[in-house]
Amino acid sequence: MVAQVHEMSPGSAADAKPSPGGGFLLENACHRDIFTAEKFSEEQRAFYKTALDFVEKEVVPHHKEIEVKAEGLMPRLLRKAGELGFHMIDIPERFGGLGLDKTTSLLVSEAIARQGSFSVALGAHNGIGMLPLVFYGSDALRNEWLPKFATAEIIGAYALTEPGSGSDALGAKTTAVLSPDGKHWILNGSKMWITNAGIADVFTVFAKIDGKKFSAFFVDAKSPGLTVGAEEHKMGIRGSSTCALTFEDVKVPKENLLGEEGRGHKIAFNILNIGRLRLGVAVMGGAKRVLEVATLYAKERKQFGKSLTEFRIIQQKLADMAVGIYTAESMSYRTTGLVDIAASRSAKDDPEHEKHLQDVLEEYNIESSIMKVFGSEVLDSVVDDGVQIHGGYGYSEEYAVEVAYRDSRINRIFEGTNEINRMLIPGTILKRAMKGELDVLPVAQEVQQSLSKAQSPIPPLGDGPLAQEVQLAELVRRATVYVVATAAMKLMTELEKEQEQLTLLADMCIDTYAIDSTVRRAIQAAKDDPQNVALHEAMATVAAYTIYERALARARRIVIELFPDEDQYTRAMELRRLDINETLPLFPLQRMIAAKVIEAGAYPLHYLR
Repeated sequence: MVAQVHEMSPGSAADAKPSPGGGFLLENACHRDIFTAEKFSEEQRAFYKTALDFVEKEVVPHHKEIEVKAEGLMPRLLRKAGELGFHMIDIPERFGGLGLDKTTSLLVSEAIARQGSFSVALGAHNGIGMLPLVFYGSDALRNEWLPKFATAEIIGAYALTEPGSGSDALGAKTTAVLSPDGKHWILNGSKMWITNAGIADVFTVFAKIDGKKFSAFFVDAKSPGLTVGAEEHKMGIRGSSTCALTFEDVKVPKENLLGEEGRGHKIAFNILNIGRLRLGVAVMGGAKRVLEVATLYAKERKQFGKSLTEFRIIQQKLADMAVGIYTAESMSYRTTGLVDIAASRSAKDDPEHEKHLQDVLEEYNIESSIMKVFGSEVLDSVVDDGVQIHGGYGYSEEYAVEVAYRDSRINRIFEGTNEINRMLIPGTILKRAMKGELDVLPVAQEVQQSLSKAQSPIPPLGDGPLAQEVQLAELVRRATVYVVATAAMKLMTELEKEQEQLTLLADMCIDTYAIDSTVRRAIQAAKDDPQNVALHEAMATVAAYTIYERALARARRIVIELFPDEDQYTRAMELRRLDINETLPLFPLQRMIAAKVIEAGAYPLHYLR
């Protein structure tokens, strides 16, 4: 038997109570059903297919023109995307949009990611460029501008970063003061690395009112005094516009303030939460494309009289790429499912629905950061293996994997660097624990007590094909709550200074979410995708053992660094009680996964194709 699960999906469980943000640390592994890619509705699949057809027929054929920024091409493609309704998905119905769920929105992001520069431009327009207006604009502003966003009659951009403030967004120097007649805000300052700047008609600009109150403003690009700098020459995503902005006494109508004075940090952080969700899914979509490109090349390329796919070291790379994608995909749509279930507890026509959705996105900011970090690093690993499979050809601009390699690198910097996000993950968990919003510490005390009593690892749950993997997921969860609580008690208020420790703690939290999401999905495949259940189980097993081994190594390192002189032996012995005595070879499973990839010529779970 396998672990029992309870149905939970956006389409059928609006009355179910989802886990809270960070709740994956509180529940026994594989405790309940999660939303997965196998549960997509027909409408969601239709949007994905439409977006995929669009990007492959209308965007990818213009790749070389996009990369040299052919005049007028990007706005024209964005308008074509608008004709298909892609910009309307996140606009509420009362403002002329579709008001659909986040899973549908992010499925479109996954499909569009097959061309990096266009994906970035579209996300900057209908994501971070538009959503501040959706969530924080007045009804007058939304009625006037959102229909134009929906068709890409106007193109949006998001102006937060400055020459002296990147990760430290609140250190911005751009100022806003009220004009003597009280009718305008006067903006002065500069911004840099602004995506879509060269083609944008409107900007969401962050500035400090009177040099103190960090706030957001909706600014017309044609405003006198607003200067757009020259295009940056970038290593990757060359086809997307990236410029600096300068504001010299730029007048902005008073009513174009977004939200409240001094509350710009809420806008910035909530929009970044959405951006991380979207990026986490988009990079996974990009990784699928690279796996397809690498597989097709490996099937055609001959060395020593054999196809590259006949060499086991190449097979191992293809399998590793597929398992990384499977794990990222499992985490991604689990998260969108949580967001959609929580969001559905407020009616779409409720005037407070957007406020409710903001709260939901903030609730799951831990998972959003996890998706962003894990997904961007999976993509980097996938493109690196893709280049290696191509050999010297992978270094040539004539091959698609070369541009994918360059485009990938920005994703660990976008939407808050991975370093910043790694600080946020354990930091947010502990802040919520201190406020009583997340009961991590009682769970950790229970785990520590069980380990101190010299108990062996928990036995497998049942005797089914995934019982051992459920056990591994539970051991990783216990190790994570153990070290999070141990570090918090040992270092107290000094923990935020111990960035090396925070990074290891973040990686363990990521590992916990990854192994739990992957094993849960594979368990559900028995009913959701029975024709591919063996493949799901193989992917979950390879992921589970790989994650378990690295997570326990990280836990030991944390204990060693926390207790360099005293109590190290006791803590290390407690952790050893999470070790399993038996393991199994993974190479045969990797060969089976690789065979499925080679047979499909792509990521093998191509349910959306």
